[in-house]
Amino acid sequence: MKDDFLTAMSRAANSVCVVTTDGIGGRAGVTVSAMTSVSVDTPAPSLLVCIHGLSPACDAIRTNRVFCANLLSESQAAISESFAGRTGAKGVEKFACAEWDTGATGCPVLQGALAAFDCRLVHDILVGSHRIFVGELEGLTLSEERAPLIHHDRGYARAVPQE
Repeated sequence: MKDDFLTAMSRAANSVCVVTTDGIGGRAGVTVSAMTSVSVDTPAPSLLVCIHGLSPACDAIRTNRVFCANLLSESQAAISESFAGRTGAKGVEKFACAEWDTGATGCPVLQGALAAFDCRLVHDILVGSHRIFVGELEGLTLSEERAPLIHHDRGYARAVPQE
């Protein structure tokens, strides 16, 4: 059933984010396709990201208590590849693939991201192999770009508006 589940989930189209953090736990980042809003009715708007528990980014986020979900545009696949570990870059070397600003929380904010959600960690939940991090917004950056990088069927896809 596990293989069928993974195949079925690969058919879901998801936006691609690079989740970053910085602070006393170190600078880290990882590519994810599991990011979604939680609520606008929390003290500040909230969202969640799911990250494999063995990712070094998990320990850094848990220590730093902050993260930024950088929503990638369709032209930023190379950044996704770097943070997914497919280029050979490790640790802070991954950040050399792009230009970064610093958010309100101290997290790296990707220049040119469709949106960057700079969050303070409010919940950390372990479910099986993954951690669910829920953050409340401390800062938000929007770009003029509107075309997201999509992950579908184990590869990148383009979102095409319906007419």
